Amino acid sequence: MLEEQIGKDYIKAMKDRDSVKSSTLSFLRAQMKNVLIEKRAENLKDEEVVAVIKKQIKQRQDSIQQYEKGGRQDLAGKEAVELAILKDYLPEEMSEQELEGVVTAAIEEAQADSMKDMGKVMKIIADKVQGKADNKLVSELVKRAISQL
Repeated sequence: MLEEQIGKDYIKAMKDRDSVKSSTLSFLRAQMKNVLIEKRAENLKDEEVVAVIKKQIKQRQDSIQQYEKGGRQDLAGKEAVELAILKDYLPEEMSEQELEGVVTAAIEEAQADSMKDMGKVMKIIADKVQGKADNKLVSELVKRAISQL
């Protein structure tokens, strides 16, 4: 399980005195603990862990943008290192070509013929590619495909 792997990697980072990795994983573990408490569960499913990781990645990306706007390359660099650490725990993302195939199939399945149907299409796709694709990219592909109908 992903949760166990993160715990083992955290312990290894602590033993190796890798302060950036250990602090990143410590914060990630704290966020996972918050989700556990919220759900009143014993363990998290891998999909739930991926959701927490994606949320952390989004926060890091936003921070990098803000630091770069503010001219703080030192802090942007630190966030970029943490971002790379977090991305290692995500499942391999689907290629754009694979996503286009999924989008086309979802449009046919939803019988979409206008932008009004985008929600239906996105719901179908979300079930199939959860954790394996960037939602922003999926959204762009769906918009492009529906506009060409």
